[in-house]
Amino acid sequence: MGRIVVTVNLSEGFKRILIGRKLASHQLGETLLPKRIALPVFASDALSSVAYAPDEILLTLSLAGMAAFSFSWKIGLLVALVMLVVVASYRQTVHAYPSGGGDYEVATVNLGPNAGLTVASALLVDYVLTVAVSVSSGIQNAKAFVPWITTGYEGLWAAGAILLLMAMNLRGVRESGAVFAVPTYAFMIGVILMSLYGLFQIFVLGRHLVTETTDLQVVPDPSYASFGGLVAIALLARTFSSGCAALTGVEAISNGVPAFQKPKSKNAATTLLLLGGIAVSMLTGILVLANLTHTKLIDTHGGSYFTKDGVRVEGDAPTVMAQLAKAVFRDFPPGFYILMFFTLFILVLAANTAFNGFPVLGSILAKDGYLPRALYTRGDRLAYSNGIVALALVAVGLVLAFNASVTALIQLYVVGVFVSFTVSQTGMMIHWTRHLKTETDPAVRSQMMRSRVINAIGLTFTGIVLVIVLISKFIHGAYLAIIAMIFVFFVMKAIKRHYAKVAQEVELQGSADSALPSRVRAIILVSNVNKPTARAVAFARAMRPTTLEAVIVSVDTAEVAQVITEWEAQDYPVPLKVIASPFREVTNPFVNYVKSIRSANPRDVVCVFVPEFVVGHWWEQLLHNQTALVVRTRLHFIPGIMVITVPYQLRSSEAAIDRLQREDPLAWRRIGTGLSETEMERAESGH
Repeated sequence: MGRIVVTVNLSEGFKRILIGRKLASHQLGETLLPKRIALPVFASDALSSVAYAPDEILLTLSLAGMAAFSFSWKIGLLVALVMLVVVASYRQTVHAYPSGGGDYEVATVNLGPNAGLTVASALLVDYVLTVAVSVSSGIQNAKAFVPWITTGYEGLWAAGAILLLMAMNLRGVRESGAVFAVPTYAFMIGVILMSLYGLFQIFVLGRHLVTETTDLQVVPDPSYASFGGLVAIALLARTFSSGCAALTGVEAISNGVPAFQKPKSKNAATTLLLLGGIAVSMLTGILVLANLTHTKLIDTHGGSYFTKDGVRVEGDAPTVMAQLAKAVFRDFPPGFYILMFFTLFILVLAANTAFNGFPVLGSILAKDGYLPRALYTRGDRLAYSNGIVALALVAVGLVLAFNASVTALIQLYVVGVFVSFTVSQTGMMIHWTRHLKTETDPAVRSQMMRSRVINAIGLTFTGIVLVIVLISKFIHGAYLAIIAMIFVFFVMKAIKRHYAKVAQEVELQGSADSALPSRVRAIILVSNVNKPTARAVAFARAMRPTTLEAVIVSVDTAEVAQVITEWEAQDYPVPLKVIASPFREVTNPFVNYVKSIRSANPRDVVCVFVPEFVVGHWWEQLLHNQTALVVRTRLHFIPGIMVITVPYQLRSSEAAIDRLQREDPLAWRRIGTGLSETEMERAESGH
C-alpha cells in the first residue's frame, strides 16, 4: 500500500527570514513608490550604464588607433541626444497607457497581437541581457580594487550577485527600492562630483590630470589601419550602437507605472525626466573628462594594443571610471575607493530594473495566455516571485556561459530594446492619429498633435538607431539575440495555442456534458486489514455506489490468505476479490482490472478508493513504498475513472500540523475554516 506525506516546508522559517512576512492582497497600496524611491528602482539600469557605455565607446574606437579617439565625445553627445528624444517619447506613453503594459500594450492595441508579441519577445530577451551585462560590468569594475576576484572566475561572482539580487527582490519592490536608493544616489552624486572636480582642476587650477593610459599610444587593428571612408563609417556606426547601451532601461518606467503613488502617470513622467537629465549629464561629463585626460582603452580581442616609447605594453587597462576616479582623486585616495565601491554597487543593482520590468511584463503576458499561468500571480510579498526567479536563473546561465564578459555580452545587447522602442513609437503614432479623428476639443487636439510630433521624432531616431545596430552588430553577436527573440516569439505563440486548445476541449458543449453516469462502480484497493482500510470501506459504503467490491493483488500467497481471514473476521458487507500477479507486481494487474471494468461498462463511472497514511516527517516517507502514488497516476490517464484518496493521519502527523500552525497561522486558519485566501483576508480586515 502506498503512503502520503503532509507537505511541510522545512525551509519556511528560513524563507520568512529571507523575504519577510507575508503580505495580504489588501496591503498592495503599502508597496506603492514615491518618486524618490521609484528613481533608483526603475532607472538604475539607465543611470548605471554611464559606467560601461564610455568603456564600450573607447574599446570600439581603439580598433582604429589614436586617430579615432577624438570622436568619443561626439558620439557621446549623439547618444545623449537620442536618450533625450526617447525620454520625451516615453513621457507621452506613460500618460496614454498608464496600466503598466508599456510597449507591449501600445503595440498590441495599435498594431495587433503579432506586433505586441514581437515587442514582448524583444523586451524579455533584453531584460535577461540587462541583468547579465549590468552584473558582469560590476564584477569587471570590482577587479580594480577587489584583489580576490581573479581572472577566470568572474562568471561565478556574477552568478552569486544575481542570486543575491533575486533574494532582495523577492522581498518586494518597495523594500528593495529602499535598500537600493542610497547607493544609487551616492553613485549619481559621486560621478557628477568627479566630473565637476576634474573639470575644475583642469580649467581653474590648471592641473594636468594624468590617467594610467594618458601617455600610452594605441596601435590599431590591421583591419582598421587605414581609418577613413567606409571603414571609418562602419566603425563609428558600431561605436555608436555600443554607446546606445546607455538607453536601456528607459522603457522600464512605462511598464512600472502601476507601482507609482498617485498621480501615477504624472509621477512616472517626472521620474523619466529626472532620469534623462541625470543620465545625460553623467555620460557627457565622463566622456568629456576622458577626452581631456586622453584616457584610452584597447580591445585586445580585436587586435589593437598599447605601446609606450615604441615598446609594446602587455595587459588590459582598468575601466574608464576607475582611471578617471584615480586621477581626479589622486590627492584624496578614499574618494577613489568610495566612488568605485558605489560604481560596483550600482552596476550590480542596475539589474534591479530588469527584476522589476521582466516579472510585470511576464505577468501581463501570462494573463493574456502567452506565458505559463504561474507567472501571473503575486507571491508572499506581493512581488511576482515566479518571474523574478525565472529571470535570475536564465541570467545566471548566461553569465556562466560568457564568464561575465561585458565585451562579449554587449554585442547581444541593445538590439531588443531598440526593436521595442521603434515598434512602440510606431504604435503611438497610430494611437494619436486615431484619437485625433474623433477629438473635437481644440486644446486637447493641440496637445495630441504635439505628442504625435514628439513620437514621430522618437520613431525617426529609434528607427535609424535600430538599423545601425542591426547592421553594425549583426556579425559580432547580435544575430544570437535575434534568434533568441524569434524563439521566444514562437514559444509564446505555442503556449497561447495550447491554452486555447485546452479551453476549447473543456468548454461545455451541451446537456450531455452534465449527464449523470448510468452506474457508479466502486473499488477499494486493499493491502492489509487495518484502520485505514476500515475507514475506506466505511466511506465507500456511505457513498452508496451501485456496486462495491474490495480488491487485493496477490503478490505473496501467505499474506493474501492472512488478509482474507482477517477480512472475513471483520464481517465487512463487501466482497474481497483476489487478483493473481504471477510477476509479483501490484500496479499493472490492478490497473488492468479497473480498465476491464470500465471497458465492459463504458457508460458507467468506476470509482477507486485508495486508503493512505499521512505521516509527519519527510524521512518517514522514505520508509514506505509508493504503490498508491503510481496507481493513482496511472488511473488518472484512463477516461471514466475517478480516484478518491482516503487519508489516515498517524500520530507523527500531529508534529507537522503544529509546525504548519506556527509557520503559517493564516494558512492554517483558512484550512480550519474552509475559507479561501481572499475571504480570509476580507474577514480579518473587517469587511
